[in-house]
Amino acid sequence: MLRIAEQWHGSDRGRQRQGNEDSFFVRSPLFVVADGMGGAQAGEVASRMAVESFDEGLPDGTPAEGLAHIVEDANRRIHERSQSDAQRAGMGTTVTAAYVGEDAVTIAHVGDSRAYLLRDADLIRLTRDHSLVGELVERGKLTEEQAETHPQRSVITRALGPEPDVQVDVQAYQARGSDRFLLCSDGLTSMIAEARVKQILDTSSSLEEAGRDLIAAANDAGGRDNITVLLFRLEEVAVAREEAELGETSEHASVVAPEADDGTQRAATMTLPASSVAEAPPKRPAEPMAEEPPPPPRAKPKRRRRRVPGALIAFLAALAIVGAALWTASRAVYFVGVDEDTQVVTIYRGLPYELPFGIELYGTYYPSGVSLAQVPSARRATFTDHQLRSKDDAEDLVRQLERGDLE
Repeated sequence: MLRIAEQWHGSDRGRQRQGNEDSFFVRSPLFVVADGMGGAQAGEVASRMAVESFDEGLPDGTPAEGLAHIVEDANRRIHERSQSDAQRAGMGTTVTAAYVGEDAVTIAHVGDSRAYLLRDADLIRLTRDHSLVGELVERGKLTEEQAETHPQRSVITRALGPEPDVQVDVQAYQARGSDRFLLCSDGLTSMIAEARVKQILDTSSSLEEAGRDLIAAANDAGGRDNITVLLFRLEEVAVAREEAELGETSEHASVVAPEADDGTQRAATMTLPASSVAEAPPKRPAEPMAEEPPPPPRAKPKRRRRRVPGALIAFLAALAIVGAALWTASRAVYFVGVDEDTQVVTIYRGLPYELPFGIELYGTYYPSGVSLAQVPSARRATFTDHQLRSKDDAEDLVRQLERGDLE
């Protein structure tokens, strides 16, 4: 059997942010990190709503079903709040959750926070970034090294809040004794490379030391964002021993968003007694658990039918995948351009592309009160290059133009 033998969690404001929009939740065997967006009093609200959704624990059903249900419900509530409260308009958050079950760790994920497994000498990333850069890496357009310094690495394509529905990535991984898991916001991984993360985890004598050193390393590298780190380690225990100790009880740590305004780190570490939830050791390395094949269908009378060519099916499937990816990306990015009819500088939401049959992957988000002719000639290219931006970057640029603050 397996149990959570040690855990540590901490969050830091970083060196350049005025507040902390990260939130986290720890109640063994459940660990959650969320990274809010939308600015002060919006991002922190969204991330807190996300982690508070886990307070009741998992509903009936499999861990995968339970995690997906909680995340989907949190997305709905955050979206409704952003629509009904003008001060929270546009808010959103990432979320990455891990649940330690009987013989596996189940991960639910939306956004660009991450989950890692350190096993033996390998650091394995268990989540895929839902970001514009992440999509380019998946399609082979960028390398991981190029992605780490790409100017659009902060533009995410999937989050809780922007839309009424959200797709949740959920996967179970076989686990075994001595496995160490890391959940973190991108304030860590955007500052230090995975090789440095692995080095710190390898050389630390405890999870507390590792967690503090990871946060310190991110701050030493610039600390441009809030940094949140959750760590837990599994160990094996005998089944007989576990059954003999069922009568014992233990307290579980429960932590939500840090509230300190001075940027001080709020952290905790603990080693749990044998009465903590114990899980069975896996029989294979960490990899997605394969489902048992369904029983063969009952034989039916054969009917002559026309076969759809396999090439056509593959083409339509590929077209659907590309279309879905483009649509998802178009809802999360912005660019600045000029309206063809009015020649007014305008913020557009989406991608600056047009598909066949006149299908546009963008829509008008905000028309400014400034025409292109009023823009200094040396700066006009800034408003016609259609560079992809975050919502905040696009709004800041246009506000500077409207105020006449452009140099």
